[in-house]
Amino acid sequence: VQLQASGGGLVQPGGSLRLSCAASGSIFSINVMGWYRQAPGKQRELVASMPTRGRTNYADSAKGRFTISRDDAKNTVYLQMNSLKPEDTAVYYCDAVVSRFQGDPGYVYWGQGTLVTVSS
Repeated sequence: VQLQASGGGLVQPGGSLRLSCAASGSIFSINVMGWYRQAPGKQRELVASMPTRGRTNYADSAKGRFTISRDDAKNTVYLQMNSLKPEDTAVYYCDAVVSRFQGDPGYVYWGQGTLVTVSS
């Protein structure tokens, strides 16, 4: 299973970006897809996660500005980021809990990361 993230880049404060992450390979089902980020010198932190069933979860810093969504037909998760701030600068990683066959409880796979830089 591979996750390919894209959509990062340089954006001015107040701007928007949309990240995408597509999962491919031997996939029976995807239980959760989400986004994390890691700023320089800081630990990786959850941004948002979206289970197949259940409640979408956002970090406090993302609430009201970021929106996570999924296209299960494409095994893809998106992160729409609006009103970006310099403190949103980080490498953004997608993850997915993937079951490769029926009865498989699932394993966490990570994308390679995409850099988001918010600066004027």
